[in-house]
Amino acid sequence: MAESLGLSPESSRRERYAELSSRWEALLGAEPNRVANLANIAAVLKEAFGWHWVGFYLVDFERDELVLGPFQGPLACTRLFHGKGVCAAAWDTKEVQLVPDVHAFEGHVACSSLTASELVLPVVVNGQVVAVLDIDSVTPGDFISADVEGMNALMDLLSNQWLVWE
Repeated sequence: MAESLGLSPESSRRERYAELSSRWEALLGAEPNRVANLANIAAVLKEAFGWHWVGFYLVDFERDELVLGPFQGPLACTRLFHGKGVCAAAWDTKEVQLVPDVHAFEGHVACSSLTASELVLPVVVNGQVVAVLDIDSVTPGDFISADVEGMNALMDLLSNQWLVWE
């Protein structure tokens, strides 16, 4: 998987994140379409790490819900709501949610019964969450602090470019 991106299969997560962080601007910088960029981000992350599901939920401000955006993986929940699940927790708190065991997370929304652990990062623009990046793994405890740290460059880019992209 990672080889198709030019990443060594033996490289550590930290090394993969470092390599990807140097590429995000080149990959996304010239494309003005938000949906295209989010789709490519999901594809790159899924390919680089082999996770079960990688995608975005976008805030539907009119309906005050999260609605499914570009993703890679099996069928997903279409809409998510305040107070229900890991994505909503990231949306409601504006904080990263690193959940080693989704079955122990009160109110977890099981879009896939295969998901064992989850990482959700809010995309914050001008102090407001506009989307969340949701990553699911079939491996319990798969996500670590290196994943959160490794996503910093991407999350900064998303926050800075969100309003520029159409």
